[in-house]
Amino acid sequence: MKHLFIILAAVMACYYSCSCSYAPKACGPVPSQQQLDLMNMEMYAFIHYSLNTYTDQEWGYGNEDLSLFNPSNLDVHQWVETCKNAGMKGIIFTAKHHCGFCMWPSKYTDYSVKNTPWKDGKGDVVRELADACREAGLKFAVYVSPWDRNHAEYGRPEYITYYRNQLQELLTTYGEIFEVWLDGAYGGNGWYGGANEIRQIDRRTYYEWEETYRLIRQWQPDCVIWNDGGLRGDLRWVGTERGYVGETNWSLLYKEGDVPYEMLHYGVEDGDVFVPAETNTSIRPGWFYHDSENGRVKSLAKLMDTYYKSVGRNSTLLLNFPIDREGLIHKEDSLRGVEFYSMIKSIFDNPIKARKKISKNEAILSFGKPIEFNRLSISENIALGQRVKSFKVEALVEGEWIELHDIISKEPERSMTTIGRKRILCFKNTMASKIKVTILSSKAEPLISGLDAFLAPEIL
Repeated sequence: MKHLFIILAAVMACYYSCSCSYAPKACGPVPSQQQLDLMNMEMYAFIHYSLNTYTDQEWGYGNEDLSLFNPSNLDVHQWVETCKNAGMKGIIFTAKHHCGFCMWPSKYTDYSVKNTPWKDGKGDVVRELADACREAGLKFAVYVSPWDRNHAEYGRPEYITYYRNQLQELLTTYGEIFEVWLDGAYGGNGWYGGANEIRQIDRRTYYEWEETYRLIRQWQPDCVIWNDGGLRGDLRWVGTERGYVGETNWSLLYKEGDVPYEMLHYGVEDGDVFVPAETNTSIRPGWFYHDSENGRVKSLAKLMDTYYKSVGRNSTLLLNFPIDREGLIHKEDSLRGVEFYSMIKSIFDNPIKARKKISKNEAILSFGKPIEFNRLSISENIALGQRVKSFKVEALVEGEWIELHDIISKEPERSMTTIGRKRILCFKNTMASKIKVTILSSKAEPLISGLDAFLAPEIL
């Protein structure tokens, strides 16, 4: 019996040794845990609110009257409820936009809520929103513009100390922050403490980003950094604010060097650092609230198109909800956001039942009988790197394999390219008994982790 146990132990050891040797290895740059966590959020909200709301501007000059900030019905719980019902998993709040006005009572400037009529100067929008997010189970983050058109020292070394002090206030006072958004607008004309002049800076060197990043990671080790100038952050802009990223979308860039539009929109296949795309856009034409845009809230069809061209193309979606002059998300924006998420859930919470077979270069869904579908979701195990370079999709229609093409693609006759964390393909309504995905080329052994078909209703 003793010898039998020894033999069994040896067999088991051999089995586990062999199994481990075939475990897939990482391919190229891979995401950090923080990047993975963010990508898994899929959608989160921007909230733009500042003195601009009361001057009907997108960019404040820096000399706006503080007495303008006195909302009659500011309700952060309404913001949070709206964003949560719109499917957002977190909120990034404009704690400071380019005008320099601080939505918290910063001890480093007088240009903040502490000197406004709102709550007799005792209010703190950042505190209220951070607390409301956590009560509702949403993550919280801050936008802190590096450009400050109010501060007298902007463009000089003294401003960098001021800016870091502000970051420290925000990142050590308001709990866990999932993202720090640093914007890409740098320098130009402004009030600058009364100078009323143009100040230009070198965005690559002026902010001393390496040290600022070190401090951010010290204060918030689990956050990601978004920055469109100077030093590469953890996420990248997609080169447009219109709500879409490239059909080909590699979550990779080069660690060094300036980033031309093409690299932002599509990433680079041979990039040496993992930098996933974040698609930022607003539910209205502008980022801040304007009465004139109440009739221009994006349609459900437009929002779904944005979803397919962001989340459905290996990106996250950062969707902006501006706050109106009362201090609320306008009812038109709120209703459209809820309608948007309801449509997403109605489609993607109901995959068509199928048997799945996933092998090295092929994945098949078998329905047993002809089933109507028009959407297909494919995923890679992105934790081990992005691998697939091209693939094709076929449907078994009346005994014949028919190749399908993404109808929202700009080049529908071309083979499908990247997959990444999630790729959603839109087809014309098709009756098929099977769907087959064939990997045509890949950087390493493909690791397809998900495949599902859906039937979406037509949106007029």
